[in-house]
Amino acid sequence: MTPSIDAKTVAIDAITVDDAANRSAREMARQRVSWPVNLTPASVTYESAGHALLLGDEISVRQAATRLQRSGLAAIALLITEPSADDAGLDEAQLETLLASTRQLPCRTLTPTQRSQLRIEGYLGRFSIGLHGPDAPLDLALALLGRRHADLILDLGRSPVLELELLPPGYRHLSLQDPASDVALSEFAELVGEFDKPRYFQINADLCAHSASGNVGCTRCLEVCPADAISSHKGRIESRIEIDPYLCQGVGSCSSACPTGAIQFRLPEPARQQEALISWLDAYRQAGGKAPVMRFVEAADLEGEADAPAGHLLDVPLEELGNAGHDQWLTALAAGAAEVRVQIHADLPATLSAFVDDQVAQARVMLEALGHDPGRIRRIQRGDSAARDALPERLPLGEEPLVLSGDGKRERFEAVLARLTALGETSGRRHSMPAGSAYGGLEVNRDACTLCFSCVSNCPTPALATGDQTPLLSYREADCVQCGLCVEACPEDAIRLLPGFLADASRTERQVRHEEAPFCCIRCDKPFATAATIATIKAKLADHPYFAGDAAARLEMCEDCRVKDVWQSMARDPESQLKV
Repeated sequence: MTPSIDAKTVAIDAITVDDAANRSAREMARQRVSWPVNLTPASVTYESAGHALLLGDEISVRQAATRLQRSGLAAIALLITEPSADDAGLDEAQLETLLASTRQLPCRTLTPTQRSQLRIEGYLGRFSIGLHGPDAPLDLALALLGRRHADLILDLGRSPVLELELLPPGYRHLSLQDPASDVALSEFAELVGEFDKPRYFQINADLCAHSASGNVGCTRCLEVCPADAISSHKGRIESRIEIDPYLCQGVGSCSSACPTGAIQFRLPEPARQQEALISWLDAYRQAGGKAPVMRFVEAADLEGEADAPAGHLLDVPLEELGNAGHDQWLTALAAGAAEVRVQIHADLPATLSAFVDDQVAQARVMLEALGHDPGRIRRIQRGDSAARDALPERLPLGEEPLVLSGDGKRERFEAVLARLTALGETSGRRHSMPAGSAYGGLEVNRDACTLCFSCVSNCPTPALATGDQTPLLSYREADCVQCGLCVEACPEDAIRLLPGFLADASRTERQVRHEEAPFCCIRCDKPFATAATIATIKAKLADHPYFAGDAAARLEMCEDCRVKDVWQSMARDPESQLKV
């Protein structure tokens, strides 16, 4: 039977909401609890001497160069990457004047073939520009600017050469027809000197579920970065996740998408942010506030609002919208918020917009699975003050202070889910989640599994474990992040993932997936493997000369007795080792 939604709550219109009292409570909460910030974050430094490369059609780059020649840039070079428009609006005299004013600047025109070979990489102070074709690569920065790197790039093409949603610092895409082009050119010319930027993230490789034993598992952070700042670096044995601090622009979606907490945003850290949410709600309640709604919003949007929001609205100021995901939103609901509103806007990069949609979908599935109204989390648009200030449709789920236990991201979120479970009526079944979600179970084929425990050694979380004395494989679904490393590591193809959120108490219980009686050594009687493992090994090594004849019995010995048997055989017949 499907449980009723929010059976323990009543509609918000059953009570009277005093906006003035709520505003007072909100102000008192703000005075008691400050939003956490990193006062001295680690930073990276860009150094730009002002060597600029302008690329696009010839008329546009020469016009821009004319306007930039007395701006203080150290050098300007031109790279013609596309033909000029037929309707440029210049007569022959104007064209001649334009050419004369920029004739002294280094310039190169690319052929259509060369345009397809153009590669640009880097960031402010360190852009590499080259042609990468079948012939030897050509360093255009060296050819045009006399140095290995350009400091700045002004792209005046119809579309930017770098096909990124967030262009790197020092790379500007501009149309001279834009009314604000003079301001943009002035700002571009000011990118000379030293510039510091926060190092937004830290990575704990021990928690990362990206790779193990040469297999690739979780790739969620790679899929949600609009700045292309994250890469999978192949080492001698393992792959590892790397974030380029110079390309990273602090969007935060990677930290929110990371299921293990291996990537952590530092302005502020996710754990501090969660604690601040809980403290704000508690302080608001103690000050007499009613029906709180938490709005997750970019801090820049708050500065541009003309009017103050309604008293029941508590704003969470984020550096970027991706700095909070479904775990933070559900934390707010579990801690006493009546609703969560995520404010989006048209300027969001497509990757970040899709990420927010995915996180909202995940949160709503979980709420419904636990017996709550999925409408408690909703998106609103920037500038829609009516949606922003609307009263919530239902009262908060509860008002008891939420206490988060554990240091890990998943552990803290499990405490949130436990509170939501206690306040609702779980469905007892598995619910489909958006593709790639970090929730689900696994199925073990007992007939195929030999309890070799390759899955356990490759699992990045405590989800899979061995027995202490008995050969067994146990599993706790709450710890599983669906990275798939166990599937890749299993030599018998005995494991299958079961995606979806299980709304049942068994999700948090450790359960035996496969168990066998131990196989005891035929000499010392010490248990050292399982019967299935020994049978598999004997079958695979049946033709190996080392285990021929009587030596096949070594496969049924523990490691100590096997070594003793080998040495005894060598002592009896020293020349036997030369026959193997």
